[in-house]
Amino acid sequence: MCGRFTLAVDGQALIDRYNLLDIPFPFVARFNAAPRQHIPAILRTNDHNRVGLLQWGLIPSFSEDDKLASKMINARSETITIKRSFRQLLIRKRVIIPADGFVEWRTDEGKRKTPLRFVMKYGRIFSLAGLYDTWVNEKGEKVSTCTIITTTPNEIVKPVHDRMPVILHPDKEFDWLDRNITDQSYLTSLLAPYDANEMKAYQISNMIGNVKNDHAECIAPLL
Repeated sequence: MCGRFTLAVDGQALIDRYNLLDIPFPFVARFNAAPRQHIPAILRTNDHNRVGLLQWGLIPSFSEDDKLASKMINARSETITIKRSFRQLLIRKRVIIPADGFVEWRTDEGKRKTPLRFVMKYGRIFSLAGLYDTWVNEKGEKVSTCTIITTTPNEIVKPVHDRMPVILHPDKEFDWLDRNITDQSYLTSLLAPYDANEMKAYQISNMIGNVKNDHAECIAPLL
């Protein structure tokens, strides 16, 4: 699964990376983004990219309450064309979650958990494939939520976890956001493990496990 990620950049870096017109909310770097929090997400409307804030943890539009959110932070790429919560979203509600790292915990001797941050070798922002939906709560308020799609791990993630988030190839990001593309076979073909040769991992502090911690020390390398 993917339960933590980082976006330790400034707003201008995000604007430049996704060719945004602006960021319509106060942007802050995220060193420990966690489920049920609001996270930046890239969508494409009216022929340009825009960024919004979505709550991480999908609440399907047909839900009677928000209890599913904490269980739906991820969607398995192998089943999104089958499960009711995801199959229509794949066709019409795709989103990119920008990140510059994600975190998984390695189980060491004595069942001790060690957090590792996975990043690109050259430190660039990358695009996690996601789906979003809009749910209306009991007060009649619209709540926009999202999930991050996961796939089988590549060679750098495999020793740590049996899943990894889908990182879209930069050449395919436009296709993922393009609402005119609706072919399920093509869309699911984009959800492959990312090239391990372009990635690296390093150990970080256990403070990343506490969602209250969201500062640069969370992702500092441990020697």
